[in-house]
Amino acid sequence: MPICPAGHQTAQTDFCDTCGLPVPGGQTGIPAAPPPISAAVPPPVICPHCQTPNVADALFCEACGYDFTTGTLPAPAIDPVPVVAPVPAPAPVPDADAATPPGAPEAEPSAEPDNATADVAAGEPGTPEVAVAEDPRPEPVAEAAPAGVDAETPSTPVPAPAEGPSAPVAAPAYAPSTPVPEPVPARPRVEWVAELWIDPDWYAAQGSSDPLPSPGLPDIVPLVKEGNLIGRVSHSRGIFPDVDCELDTGCSRRHAMLSTDGTRWWIEDLNSANGTFVGSPAGPLPAMPIPQGRVELTPGQRIYVGAWTRIVVRRATPDEQEALA
Repeated sequence: MPICPAGHQTAQTDFCDTCGLPVPGGQTGIPAAPPPISAAVPPPVICPHCQTPNVADALFCEACGYDFTTGTLPAPAIDPVPVVAPVPAPAPVPDADAATPPGAPEAEPSAEPDNATADVAAGEPGTPEVAVAEDPRPEPVAEAAPAGVDAETPSTPVPAPAEGPSAPVAAPAYAPSTPVPEPVPARPRVEWVAELWIDPDWYAAQGSSDPLPSPGLPDIVPLVKEGNLIGRVSHSRGIFPDVDCELDTGCSRRHAMLSTDGTRWWIEDLNSANGTFVGSPAGPLPAMPIPQGRVELTPGQRIYVGAWTRIVVRRATPDEQEALA
């Protein structure tokens, strides 16, 4: 019976009556089974150094560590060198035979009696007399006493030198030097202060485009020098005023100078961009800046600089003197 390509047996010879595929002529019987597909197994990798077979994708030999990629062997491990403590050399033992040079006659035992025999009192009956050797050292000669000094009066005893090869000499005792602290310079007493206010009326009269800060309590600045600079800080130009007007951009870096002789105060404009104004404590705001040169201030007068800054110079209160000391 014919068989279609799909493996169906059909009674038709042109098309399969099951799936409709064309039936090739003369194809009969059961189709042969397809040949088995065997999985391709890669051969093992043989190490060229120790001839040990390894898996196909191995990077190193499992036996000797040979690197299949670079073709090098791993560096041999170096055992640490054990640290051996030095053994002290034994002390030399004096040799009794070495004391006598070769060829010299051996010393005969002394026939003199020992100290115990020599101490026996002479003249005792039945005891032989022992000859005492004289001291070969010369007797010390007494020095002549100077005129007016009794020779029998013993002089100040001189200490005998210490025995031994070298006697230690006591080092003179020195008291450790105590560092003397430098005196701290006393801060000058604060007699005068400057009050810095944010004046809304002066700001409105100037017509500045900068936003007005919130008015609050005044800043109290101590005036401890004869000349006190009014202005704003400039690190690039090295300007650090004594009365810093901070964010008031209408104030110049070196705007004006406050000077005193201890009792009176003067204000001087330093060619500022917007000028320096002085007004009375009660009255309208000043309209004209002060002229060139120093202008003496009267008690309570107000100094106007920048877009909103008002300065009043006055004596410090006792609380301010204690706080600013």
